[in-house]
Amino acid sequence: MLTFDLAVGAATGGLNTGDIVFQLLMFLILLALLGKYALGPVMNIMKQREEHIANEINSSEERNKEAQKLVDEQRELLKQARQEAQALVENAKKLGEQQKEEIIQAARSEAGRLKDSALKEIEQEKDQAVAALREQVASLSVLIASKVIEKELNEQEQEKLINDYINEVGEGR
Repeated sequence: MLTFDLAVGAATGGLNTGDIVFQLLMFLILLALLGKYALGPVMNIMKQREEHIANEINSSEERNKEAQKLVDEQRELLKQARQEAQALVENAKKLGEQQKEEIIQAARSEAGRLKDSALKEIEQEKDQAVAALREQVASLSVLIASKVIEKELNEQEQEKLINDYINEVGEGR
């Protein structure tokens, strides 16, 4: 509007300085009012907005640091859990090997005991067989002797003679 008035004033041959001063004064008053009532609050709002954004950025950075810290802690916990699991597996293997050795040792011990028991049983059966064989030999000897002697001795004397002979043979071993 100022340029228009200047152009009209220049065209009519005169410059209206009173209008120019009035308009300039009004412009300055308007500028002061805008500065005080509009520009101040707008600047305050902009400053608050800037502070809010800065706070949000700081908060985000802190949350990011905390999240990274939690991730690191979780990784460490996972690493520890893996180490503990590995230790458990190794302990289980060692325990399994130990139990295996104990079972093998128990089996060997049982086999030795069974072998000793079998040897004792064989020895007892052998002794029984020898005793039975002695009785048969004694009976046969009595039978043969009675045929040879032709009943010169009675049965009790023959048995006593055979038993004495068997005892002598048994001690001679």
